[in-house]
Amino acid sequence: MLKRKLGKSDLEASALGMGCWAIGGPWTWAQPGQDAYPAGWGQMDDAESIRAIHTAVDLGITLFDTAANYGAGHSEVVLGKGLLGRRDKVVIATKFGHIVNESAKTVYGDSAQILKNVRQDVANSLRRLQTDYIDIYQLHEGSYDPELAPALRDELEALVKEGKIRWYGWSTDSVERARVFADGAHCTSIQFRLNAIFDNVEMRQLCQNFNLAGLNKDPLNKGILTGKYTQTATFPEDDIRSQVSFAEDRIVRRLKTVEALREIFTAGGRTMAQGALCYILGLDARMFPIPGFKNVKQVEDNAGALAFGPMSAEEVAQVQAIVAEYEQVEA
Repeated sequence: MLKRKLGKSDLEASALGMGCWAIGGPWTWAQPGQDAYPAGWGQMDDAESIRAIHTAVDLGITLFDTAANYGAGHSEVVLGKGLLGRRDKVVIATKFGHIVNESAKTVYGDSAQILKNVRQDVANSLRRLQTDYIDIYQLHEGSYDPELAPALRDELEALVKEGKIRWYGWSTDSVERARVFADGAHCTSIQFRLNAIFDNVEMRQLCQNFNLAGLNKDPLNKGILTGKYTQTATFPEDDIRSQVSFAEDRIVRRLKTVEALREIFTAGGRTMAQGALCYILGLDARMFPIPGFKNVKQVEDNAGALAFGPMSAEEVAQVQAIVAEYEQVEA
């Protein structure tokens, strides 16, 4: 089992984690004054989710990433149930920073409330997760004002001293913002988008410079890199992907890119998903892809990437060459 150290922390985890967005079930982003939209991944069976969590642990997965947002708290509840009796075997990373209504299944953002609410947010996550501490606590507001971030970082350091959290990070694609947290004594990770189509070289360099881990959201590009979708794909109304037409030019181009990647992704017997994950593992030794899952089968497929290990430098270069050829305009 391939393991990696999580940045400058004393934590070690499987080099691949499990992202718990989907298992939160349906929920709505309902920003006041704006149109609401579905932000979950459709209906879920909690019993299947728990079986999937057990399967992941049994297969050696020791990193789970969730958020207060996901299912308006329900993902944390399900993860907490799934990890009962197994808490000491895993690293739990969760996220905070939005206004969560658990009963109405709605979430919205209010940056002015983040610092004020952080202690209650911690208490809520600890309750839902049924744990006494959170291993990595991550700010979930990617566009938070960097001038306000130092005060929030100080509050997170206080929470470390109190034992409520062990380490912290920021979920953001902004290198400027990540840098504000990066040299914090207990900042150990940045969560950002990374997959075979989308790189963030500056963020990976920041992780190297500050000895941070990169937790990679969207490693399968919303499932597109699994190769199972066509331009006629449709999704239920409570699935966030229903907001996008797969017949759009940018998605059609993406599907062509994926087909061009199929041979290299599946080399040596890998599935498409495993190839996409092995690419990230081979790209940068500080990275931890966190693919989502909805059932046991997906967990088994994703976890299987660890048996193949990181792509070789030559394979990584081949993937990058194919993407450069097919992705003429970033989408």
